[in-house]
Amino acid sequence: MPLYVDRGAPKLWRKICAETSIEVSLVVENWKPLLAGLIFQYIHGLAARGIHYLHRPGPTLQDIGFFLLPELGEDKAYISETLFTFIFCSFVLWTFHPFILQYKKIYTALVWCRVLAYLVACQILRIVTFYSTHLPGPNYHCHQGSKLARLPPPESAIELLVINFSRGVNYGCGDLIFSSHMIFTIVFVRTYQKCIKQFAWLLAVIQSLLILASHKHYTVDVVVAWYTVNLVAFYIDKKMPELPDRSTGLTSLPPLPVSREKDSRGMEEHHKLLSGVSVEISN
Repeated sequence: MPLYVDRGAPKLWRKICAETSIEVSLVVENWKPLLAGLIFQYIHGLAARGIHYLHRPGPTLQDIGFFLLPELGEDKAYISETLFTFIFCSFVLWTFHPFILQYKKIYTALVWCRVLAYLVACQILRIVTFYSTHLPGPNYHCHQGSKLARLPPPESAIELLVINFSRGVNYGCGDLIFSSHMIFTIVFVRTYQKCIKQFAWLLAVIQSLLILASHKHYTVDVVVAWYTVNLVAFYIDKKMPELPDRSTGLTSLPPLPVSREKDSRGMEEHHKLLSGVSVEISN
């Protein structure tokens, strides 16, 4: 066992260094779309907070999903958020798997460029729709009489600009059509590789049902998300170039920081590590 650790640990470290070098170069090359996508997540949060100020609680609308599905109740509504958190976290971890695992077919930076493009396009459409018509929120904290149904008027501009994302996700009201939870879920599922896509689609369907059963959204919010996100992703895929296959590699690879006498050997290992081929080092 000590021999395995001694030989394996340096190899893993070289693999992480090789992957980091190529990903850093991709981030430098694509920093503008990456930064724009991250900034828009904040803008989307501002828009969702803004509609909460305008929200007017009222009677819950008639909804076929609420009629057909058994209600989870306020005490079990966390089940829906738990599944969403699992989908979100597992996807983020999956995008970074090339830094560790031998089997790798994606470039993390390029995947996040595509994911953020999907999210921004869908979120722009979402902001337009939920500001167009204000609907009474079906969630329990959005009902008449709840202290959380309406936000008190802001006391300063700073209060408008500071966002508590966790509170906004769990206790927002008014940002209904269409579901942000389903935007993230469907985008993530579409991005997964084929080997786990079938299971991911199953989770997406379960997530849809749990959102309705917990009364976080109306059925229309979930239905619109399903076809809008897929249509947006289809359009973006047509406009953006295909994600490169790791088996073909990139046009240029940044060299690893190795000593001069081992330059040629280091570059060979670098290429093998990036392509998922193990490298044995003789003593």
